[in-house]
Amino acid sequence: MAKPPKKQEKVEETIVAQNRAASYNYHLLERLEAGMVLLGTEVKSLRESKANLRDAYGVMRRGELWLVNFHIGEYLPGGPFNHGPLRSRKLLLHKAEIDKLTRKLDQKGLTLIPLRIYFREGIAKCELALAQAKKKWDRRQTERDKEAKKEVGEAMRQFRHR
Repeated sequence: MAKPPKKQEKVEETIVAQNRAASYNYHLLERLEAGMVLLGTEVKSLRESKANLRDAYGVMRRGELWLVNFHIGEYLPGGPFNHGPLRSRKLLLHKAEIDKLTRKLDQKGLTLIPLRIYFREGIAKCELALAQAKKKWDRRQTERDKEAKKEVGEAMRQFRHR
């Protein structure tokens, strides 16, 4: 007799850092998840949420994916064994994913932007997005659309409460 399928359990994620400006400055085309190669003091700093994704970006070097300009603050009890706060960190993806990403990054105007860093089941992960930079008028248009949507929502709420 076959066993009934198990229910999908909700995996708990602890978000460490988010890049909130990414959707404002870029058109996010495709998202992917990568593991990270970290030192012990970096993991401990991340658990204390000492991270900043503001100027970080992904880069391909010799067939490997690296996260550059990702700031992880020093772990104070680390002493002389501490890490460099802005060192490049290797991202882990399958070879097929790296090949696919390499072809897409060769296109003009596309870049790899980290959206958030989080722990899933105790393992540090990085959510990346293949992105295209927005022009100044794109950003203004996004703001106008957001404002219009907000006004419509307020009008609908006022209409319902009459």
